[in-house]
Amino acid sequence: MNPLNSIKGTIALGFITAIIAIFALDIPSMYPAESGVGSFSFLITVWLHVLAGIVWIGLLYYFNFVQVPAMGAATADTDGPGPAAIGKYIAPKALLWFRMAAATTWLIGVSLLAQANGAGGQGILDAFLLAEGSEVIGVGAWLGTIMAFNVWFLIWPNQKKILGMVSASAEDIAKAKTTAAMASRTNVVLSVPMLLCMFAAHI
Repeated sequence: MNPLNSIKGTIALGFITAIIAIFALDIPSMYPAESGVGSFSFLITVWLHVLAGIVWIGLLYYFNFVQVPAMGAATADTDGPGPAAIGKYIAPKALLWFRMAAATTWLIGVSLLAQANGAGGQGILDAFLLAEGSEVIGVGAWLGTIMAFNVWFLIWPNQKKILGMVSASAEDIAKAKTTAAMASRTNVVLSVPMLLCMFAAHI
Protein backbone atom coordinates (compact mmCIF):
# COMPACT_ATOMS: atom_id res chain seq x y z
CA MET A 1 0.00 0.00 0.00
CA ASN A 2 1.37 3.39 -1.01
CA PRO A 3 1.50 5.71 2.05
CA LEU A 4 1.26 8.70 -0.27
CA ASN A 5 -2.33 7.75 -1.06
CA SER A 6 -3.48 9.21 2.28
CA ILE A 7 -2.53 12.31 4.23
CA LYS A 8 -1.98 10.25 7.40
CA GLY A 9 0.38 7.95 5.53
CA THR A 10 2.18 10.94 4.05
CA ILE A 11 2.68 12.54 7.47
CA ALA A 12 3.84 9.23 8.96
CA LEU A 13 6.31 8.74 6.11
CA GLY A 14 7.68 12.23 6.71
CA PHE A 15 8.40 11.44 10.37
CA ILE A 16 9.88 8.04 9.50
CA THR A 17 12.20 9.72 7.00
CA ALA A 18 13.21 12.25 9.66
CA ILE A 19 14.00 9.44 12.14
CA ILE A 20 16.15 7.73 9.53
CA ALA A 21 18.00 11.01 8.96
CA ILE A 22 18.55 11.43 12.71
CA PHE A 23 20.34 8.09 13.01
CA ALA A 24 22.04 8.12 9.59
CA LEU A 25 23.59 11.52 10.30
CA ASP A 26 24.17 10.77 14.01
CA ILE A 27 22.51 14.06 14.91
CA PRO A 28 22.28 13.27 18.68
CA SER A 29 26.09 13.38 18.92
CA MET A 30 25.96 17.03 17.85
CA TYR A 31 24.01 17.92 21.01
CA PRO A 32 25.96 16.58 24.00
CA ALA A 33 24.08 18.36 26.81
CA GLU A 34 21.99 16.04 28.99
CA SER A 35 19.05 18.42 29.26
CA GLY A 36 17.93 21.94 28.45
CA VAL A 37 19.38 24.14 25.73
CA GLY A 38 22.04 22.26 23.78
CA SER A 39 20.48 18.84 24.35
CA PHE A 40 19.06 16.54 21.70
CA SER A 41 15.64 16.61 23.38
CA PHE A 42 15.65 20.40 23.17
CA LEU A 43 16.46 20.18 19.45
CA ILE A 44 13.53 17.80 18.89
CA THR A 45 11.21 20.16 20.76
CA VAL A 46 12.38 23.13 18.66
CA TRP A 47 11.88 21.05 15.51
CA LEU A 48 8.29 20.18 16.49
CA HIS A 49 7.68 23.83 17.39
CA VAL A 50 8.86 24.92 13.95
CA LEU A 51 6.82 22.22 12.18
CA ALA A 52 3.63 23.27 13.97
CA GLY A 53 4.45 26.92 13.32
CA ILE A 54 4.86 26.29 9.60
CA VAL A 55 1.39 24.73 9.47
CA TRP A 56 -0.10 27.61 11.48
CA ILE A 57 1.52 30.50 9.63
CA GLY A 58 1.19 28.73 6.30
CA LEU A 59 -2.58 28.48 6.78
CA LEU A 60 -2.71 32.08 8.01
CA TYR A 61 -1.11 33.20 4.75
CA TYR A 62 -3.32 30.83 2.75
CA PHE A 63 -6.47 32.38 4.22
CA ASN A 64 -5.32 35.95 3.63
CA PHE A 65 -3.51 35.61 0.32
CA VAL A 66 -5.57 32.87 -1.38
CA GLN A 67 -8.92 31.86 0.13
CA VAL A 68 -10.43 35.22 1.07
CA PRO A 69 -9.57 36.90 -2.26
CA ALA A 70 -10.75 33.78 -4.12
CA MET A 71 -14.09 33.77 -2.28
CA GLY A 72 -14.53 37.45 -3.10
CA ALA A 73 -13.85 36.75 -6.77
CA ALA A 74 -16.18 33.74 -6.72
CA THR A 75 -18.97 35.83 -5.20
CA ALA A 76 -18.52 38.54 -7.83
CA ASP A 77 -18.54 36.02 -10.68
CA THR A 78 -22.28 35.67 -11.30
CA ASP A 79 -21.72 33.07 -14.02
CA GLY A 80 -19.36 30.93 -11.93
CA PRO A 81 -19.99 28.16 -9.39
CA GLY A 82 -19.80 30.57 -6.43
CA PRO A 83 -17.95 30.24 -3.12
CA ALA A 84 -20.29 27.69 -1.50
CA ALA A 85 -17.96 24.71 -1.96
CA ILE A 86 -15.07 26.57 -0.30
CA GLY A 87 -17.23 27.57 2.65
CA LYS A 88 -18.74 24.10 3.08
CA TYR A 89 -15.82 21.74 2.43
CA ILE A 90 -12.49 23.58 2.51
CA ALA A 91 -12.79 26.34 5.11
CA PRO A 92 -13.98 24.17 8.06
CA LYS A 93 -11.14 21.65 7.64
CA ALA A 94 -8.57 24.40 7.07
CA LEU A 95 -9.79 26.20 10.20
CA LEU A 96 -9.49 22.97 12.21
CA TRP A 97 -5.84 22.54 11.22
CA PHE A 98 -5.35 26.28 11.77
CA ARG A 99 -6.65 26.18 15.36
CA MET A 100 -4.83 23.00 16.30
CA ALA A 101 -1.56 24.23 14.80
CA ALA A 102 -1.86 27.53 16.68
CA ALA A 103 -2.46 25.78 20.00
CA THR A 104 0.30 23.22 19.39
CA THR A 105 2.82 25.87 18.39
CA TRP A 106 2.06 27.97 21.47
CA LEU A 107 2.13 25.05 23.92
CA ILE A 108 5.41 23.68 22.56
CA GLY A 109 6.83 27.20 22.63
CA VAL A 110 5.98 27.52 26.32
CA SER A 111 7.61 24.14 26.99
CA LEU A 112 10.77 25.42 25.28
CA LEU A 113 10.78 28.51 27.47
CA ALA A 114 10.36 26.27 30.52
CA GLN A 115 13.57 24.44 29.58
CA ALA A 116 15.55 27.67 29.26
CA ASN A 117 17.32 29.50 32.09
CA GLY A 118 17.18 26.61 34.53
CA ALA A 119 14.36 24.63 36.08
CA GLY A 120 11.18 25.88 37.71
CA GLY A 121 9.80 27.73 34.72
CA GLN A 122 12.16 30.67 35.13
CA GLY A 123 12.56 30.86 31.37
CA ILE A 124 8.82 31.47 30.97
CA LEU A 125 8.87 34.31 33.49
CA ASP A 126 12.02 35.82 31.98
CA ALA A 127 10.51 35.79 28.50
CA PHE A 128 7.11 37.24 29.33
CA LEU A 129 8.59 39.80 31.72
CA LEU A 130 11.20 40.72 29.08
CA ALA A 131 14.03 40.14 31.54
CA GLU A 132 17.56 41.07 30.54
CA GLY A 133 18.85 38.60 27.99
CA SER A 134 15.36 37.37 27.15
CA GLU A 135 14.00 40.45 25.41
CA VAL A 136 14.10 39.05 21.86
CA ILE A 137 12.48 35.69 22.60
CA GLY A 138 10.11 37.49 24.99
CA VAL A 139 8.80 39.82 22.29
CA GLY A 140 8.39 36.81 20.01
CA ALA A 141 6.51 34.94 22.74
CA TRP A 142 4.19 37.88 23.37
CA LEU A 143 3.45 38.29 19.66
CA GLY A 144 2.79 34.55 19.32
CA THR A 145 0.50 34.65 22.35
CA ILE A 146 -1.51 37.55 20.94
CA MET A 147 -1.80 35.73 17.62
CA ALA A 148 -2.96 32.50 19.27
CA PHE A 149 -5.52 34.47 21.29
CA ASN A 150 -6.81 36.05 18.08
CA VAL A 151 -7.18 32.62 16.47
CA TRP A 152 -9.18 31.06 19.29
CA PHE A 153 -11.18 34.00 20.64
CA LEU A 154 -11.71 36.30 17.65
CA ILE A 155 -11.23 34.47 14.35
CA TRP A 156 -12.76 31.07 15.19
CA PRO A 157 -15.96 32.25 16.99
CA ASN A 158 -16.70 34.68 14.18
CA GLN A 159 -15.88 32.19 11.44
CA LYS A 160 -18.47 29.83 12.93
CA LYS A 161 -21.09 32.53 12.34
CA ILE A 162 -19.84 33.24 8.83
CA LEU A 163 -19.84 29.56 7.83
CA GLY A 164 -23.26 28.89 9.36
CA MET A 165 -21.96 26.58 12.08
CA VAL A 166 -23.92 28.61 14.64
CA SER A 167 -27.08 30.60 14.10
CA ALA A 168 -26.56 34.31 13.50
CA SER A 169 -28.52 37.17 12.00
CA ALA A 170 -27.42 38.90 8.81
CA GLU A 171 -26.21 41.83 10.91
CA ASP A 172 -24.21 39.52 13.18
CA ILE A 173 -22.64 37.80 10.18
CA ALA A 174 -21.63 41.15 8.69
CA LYS A 175 -19.98 42.15 11.98
CA ALA A 176 -18.35 38.72 12.24
CA LYS A 177 -16.79 39.10 8.80
CA THR A 178 -15.23 42.42 9.77
CA THR A 179 -13.97 41.17 13.13
CA ALA A 180 -12.53 37.95 11.72
CA ALA A 181 -10.89 39.78 8.82
CA MET A 182 -9.28 42.40 11.04
CA ALA A 183 -8.01 39.79 13.51
CA SER A 184 -6.61 37.69 10.69
CA ARG A 185 -4.92 40.66 9.01
CA THR A 186 -3.51 41.70 12.40
CA ASN A 187 -1.99 38.23 12.72
CA VAL A 188 -0.38 38.59 9.29
CA VAL A 189 1.21 41.85 10.44
CA LEU A 190 2.36 40.39 13.77
CA SER A 191 3.70 37.22 12.14
CA VAL A 192 6.49 39.14 10.40
CA PRO A 193 8.23 40.53 13.53
CA MET A 194 7.30 37.36 15.46
CA LEU A 195 9.19 35.15 13.01
CA LEU A 196 12.13 37.57 13.05
CA CYS A 197 12.33 37.41 16.86
CA MET A 198 12.01 33.62 16.94
CA PHE A 199 14.80 33.07 14.42
CA ALA A 200 17.00 35.75 16.01
CA ALA A 201 16.64 34.05 19.39
CA HIS A 202 17.56 30.58 18.09
CA ILE A 203 20.38 31.35 15.66
